[in-house]
Amino acid sequence: MELTHVDEKGVKMVEVGHKREVFRKAVAKGRIHLRPETIELIKAGKTEKGNVIATAQIAGILAVKKTPELIPLCHPIPLTGVDISFEFGEDYIEATCEVRATYKTGVEMEALTGVSVALLTIWDMVKAVEKDEKGQYPVTRIENIHVVEKVKTR
Repeated sequence: MELTHVDEKGVKMVEVGHKREVFRKAVAKGRIHLRPETIELIKAGKTEKGNVIATAQIAGILAVKKTPELIPLCHPIPLTGVDISFEFGEDYIEATCEVRATYKTGVEMEALTGVSVALLTIWDMVKAVEKDEKGQYPVTRIENIHVVEKVKTR
């Protein structure tokens, strides 16, 4: 395997000018584990900071759009769509971020960034009820952020 972001001169942004624009899609998922009581507060819309899920969706979409500003070697990509959805478990919320574009390079980093920031936003919005008496987070954790699907239509 050859690394595409480094060569004998050092770090570089990969040249994609010679590639054709094609439809690309990436889907990433991840989970945040929370106290069951916190999950119930979110579902009931009774958190102090407001609508956790709507805020996490907005934050995730914004993060997708800002990915090339956050990850130095990512290309700015003209996105055609972003969807962020959530599934609730008893002690977790699973976020899914789907990103679509017609361009010369993929959108995996955008999907991973979107799901990561959506989960971080959930944490930020519920940290007051997740902390223990010492100000620690014994239950709260983000895990298993990964790409579950990548599509490239020729």
